Amino acid sequence: MELILWRHAEAEIGEPDEGRALTGKGHKQAWKMADWLDRNLPHSCKIISSPATRTVQTAEALGRKFKTHPDLAPDCSAEQLLAAANWPNSREPVLIIGHQPTLGQAAALLVAGQMQDWSIRKGNVWWIAQRERGDITTNFLKAVMSPDLIAK
Repeated sequence: MELILWRHAEAEIGEPDEGRALTGKGHKQAWKMADWLDRNLPHSCKIISSPATRTVQTAEALGRKFKTHPDLAPDCSAEQLLAAANWPNSREPVLIIGHQPTLGQAAALLVAGQMQDWSIRKGNVWWIAQRERGDITTNFLKAVMSPDLIAK
């Protein structure tokens, strides 16, 4: 299975938290990353977003069909995120658009094997995949991409 974690782009500061929208810079970050993802994601990729405004706006930049999932809200746990992605049993790659600290915690759990507070920057993507060799399955970091690295 492949799990792609995309942290929402830069958002306004304010309350209520779930209603915060992307800033102008955030929209640019989302478009840049969406362009890179669109060129690299398989067409069969399942896309799931937090219902928060900033994650929905980030997902919309990709221009592909996606669903929101209540278990991906800003206060969700890494375990809820992995269950929403059907990790490790999904037959297709899954892209999750979500929040810190949950994305970083899920990445740490999958790559390091234990819950840690890893930081995923706004707008960044971490692509985690599995490799099977014989009876051993390992998770590895396939790619990390930042909108700052994408020319446009």
